[in-house]
Amino acid sequence: MLSRAREGSVRITNTLMPYVTFGKGTRHLVILPGLGDGFRTVKGAAIPLAWMYRAFAKDYRIWIFSRKEHLEEGISTRDMARELKRAFEILGIQRASVMGISMGGMIAQYLAIDFPEVVDKLILVVSISTPNPLMVRNLTYWMELAKEGDYESLMKDSTVKYYSEKTLKRKKWLLPIAVKATKPKSMVRFLRQAHAALYHDAYEELHKIHAPTLLIGGGKDMTLGPDASIEMAERIRGCHLYIYPKLGHAAYEEARNFKPLVLQFLRS
Repeated sequence: MLSRAREGSVRITNTLMPYVTFGKGTRHLVILPGLGDGFRTVKGAAIPLAWMYRAFAKDYRIWIFSRKEHLEEGISTRDMARELKRAFEILGIQRASVMGISMGGMIAQYLAIDFPEVVDKLILVVSISTPNPLMVRNLTYWMELAKEGDYESLMKDSTVKYYSEKTLKRKKWLLPIAVKATKPKSMVRFLRQAHAALYHDAYEELHKIHAPTLLIGGGKDMTLGPDASIEMAERIRGCHLYIYPKLGHAAYEEARNFKPLVLQFLRS
C-alpha cells in the first residue's frame, strides 16, 4: 500500500495545490490537515501520510490536500473551500467523504455548506465554527511570534497546547529536532492561513449542512476549548458527537480508537 502512495498537484489560480493519494477503494475519502499546513505542505510526505492513514486504505481512495502553495492576502476559509471544489473537478472527484482536522474542518464546513452535492459524509475533528476568546488569544500570539520569525517559541507553545501531559513527556526530547527540521523559509503562508482561521465564522450557516456528520473533540483542548465541537453539534441536525474527555487538540493522534471510530461512522 505504501508503495502505491503518490504525490501530485493541480493548478489553481496560477499556483499549485499539492496532494497525496493512495488506497485501493472505489469511494473517495478526502482529508484536510490543520494549520500546520501553513509551515509545510504534503509535498514529500506521501509515505508517512499513507502509513498514518493506512486504516482507511482498504475501503477508500484517499486524497490528502494541502492549501495551494501561494495564498493571496485576505484569503478566507470559504475561498479555500471553493478552490478545493475546483480541485475535485479537475481530478474527477464527483463525491467524497470529507474529514477536516482543526483548520481543515473549517474549510470542510464551507465545502459542505456551499457544495453539498460533493460531500457524502463529513467528519469535523477538533474544529470550530466561530472564533472564541481562547482561539483568538492563541492565534493572535502565534501570529505575533511568526511575524517576529520566532518559530521555536511558536512550536513550543503550540505543542504544549496540542498534546496531553503524558504525550508531552514522551515527545519532549523530539521538539528541538523537529524545530530545526521543519522551520519554513517564510512565515507568509502560515500567517495567511492563520488570518483566515481567525476570521472563520460559519456558525450561523451550520444548519445548511445536510451530510451525515461526525464531530470529534477533546475535553481538554487548550487550543480551541472543549466546547467548540459541542456548540457545532447544537447546530448540525442529526450529527454524531464524540468527545475524548482526557485528551486535547491532538486527540486524533493520541486516541487509539480514533481511526476505528471514524471507520465505523463511514461504514454505517
